[in-house]
Amino acid sequence: MAPLCQIWRPDRGRCFKTYGIIFVLFTDLVLQSVTGYLSSPHVGKEPPYPRESQHAPVITSPVVPAAASVSPSDEESYTFGCPSGGLCQRLPANCMLCNFQHNCTYAKATSFTCKPRKGVHCIGESGQQQANFSLSISCRFCWQLDPSQYRCFNSTSCMTVSCPRRRYNATCDVLDHVHCLGRRSFQKRLYCNWTGGYKWSTSLALSITLGGFGADRFYLGQWREGLGKLFSFGGLGIWTLIDVLLIGVGYVGPADGSLYI
Repeated sequence: MAPLCQIWRPDRGRCFKTYGIIFVLFTDLVLQSVTGYLSSPHVGKEPPYPRESQHAPVITSPVVPAAASVSPSDEESYTFGCPSGGLCQRLPANCMLCNFQHNCTYAKATSFTCKPRKGVHCIGESGQQQANFSLSISCRFCWQLDPSQYRCFNSTSCMTVSCPRRRYNATCDVLDHVHCLGRRSFQKRLYCNWTGGYKWSTSLALSITLGGFGADRFYLGQWREGLGKLFSFGGLGIWTLIDVLLIGVGYVGPADGSLYI
């Protein structure tokens, strides 16, 4: 069978025209590809890394952390309050490092291995200097200690005579000679128990003697109630009697919310 272009001779020119368009499109595509490759930024430039690294494996040395050291200023901060040459068992808590374990029985005496901190020297019962010693303490966390064994920063902005009694967040620090488990500084919610210096006996005496003139309320810092009692003559005696009872049982207290002395 003869080709299609030979059978339809009147259309032979159209066949050549189709081949010509295809050839032009293919040539244009090849030229664009070559031009794009030659204009790319990596042609004619060296790679940003040495040629040897393309074939050799990259080996990186592990980062070794620097040894923990105590700066001279930090060392002086705790060695200043540490006795030199004393018994190791009597060193303050911040002068020693102990290997505390939390698997002991609560409130039972437990022995732990301790050592003095850097720059602190202590001796044992034999009189020789010791690098390690045994310390026996009660097994309990610092926040479980008796309130007499730590000190808290009291707040003067809470009301102590409110009902129910209010609490405040306090930061507590264990005393130096007390040993315990866990952090020696902790948060605790305490009852408002601060005092502003007002005496209960003085306020009661003023309420009995000069309560009709509002002297008891003026003494407690309650100026509006004091003026009310002064100009009403103690509420004709009724307010005076009520205040004597309220101050006597401690229901009426200082205006700043503190406790009586």
